[in-house]
Amino acid sequence: MIDFFSIKNIWFTVWGYPMSHIEFWGTIAGAIAVALSSKANVWSWPLGLINVILFFFVFYQVQLYPDMLLQVFFFVTNVIGWWHWTHPKPEQADKKNELKVSFTSAKWLLILSATGMAGTFVLGQMAQNLHTWLPGIFSQPSAFPYLDSFVLAFSVIGTFMMIEKKIECWLLWLGVDVLCTYIYYIKGVKLIAVEYFVFCIIAAFGYWYWVKEYRSYSNQPEAVTN
Repeated sequence: MIDFFSIKNIWFTVWGYPMSHIEFWGTIAGAIAVALSSKANVWSWPLGLINVILFFFVFYQVQLYPDMLLQVFFFVTNVIGWWHWTHPKPEQADKKNELKVSFTSAKWLLILSATGMAGTFVLGQMAQNLHTWLPGIFSQPSAFPYLDSFVLAFSVIGTFMMIEKKIECWLLWLGVDVLCTYIYYIKGVKLIAVEYFVFCIIAAFGYWYWVKEYRSYSNQPEAVTN
């Protein structure tokens, strides 16, 4: 069982790329979870739990420490998101008794953007020193301390926006996914890089679908939008 969590435990090779069990199944779980999120399907959250557990071990082994720590956050927020989507307040419920999608105010978008940039700087400073502060745990320096920290900071913000079903979360995810595609390709976890390229497409679809869902509320006299 322990060998399953090692990226050196190769399951098969495709086009010269050795595929580990953990990368393959983590990628599959994540892809299905994001696809379900784009359709506002609550089953995206439990599948997301499988994805973050497996990716925690992948990112540790390729020295993407901020991404590794991000999976701990994702684990907690997947549980919270699952609960929040299925237990909305009466005025926030759609016809399926699930949380409605809604837009974010301009004021909050500015606050969240500033918070994300400040978080990127602070986390980047920490990430580039982890191997000197805790050499027993982090034997190698962080591969991309600031880019990886940008992913962490804005993924945290994007996740909270996703929990609240804020439509703009998909635009944020699109930017994060483009950057992740580059980082993971350079670090050699190429299936995950391909997955995040697909996530870019799903993010664009998710934005379109959630806007369509929001507009459908105007056709429901009893609906109250946020």
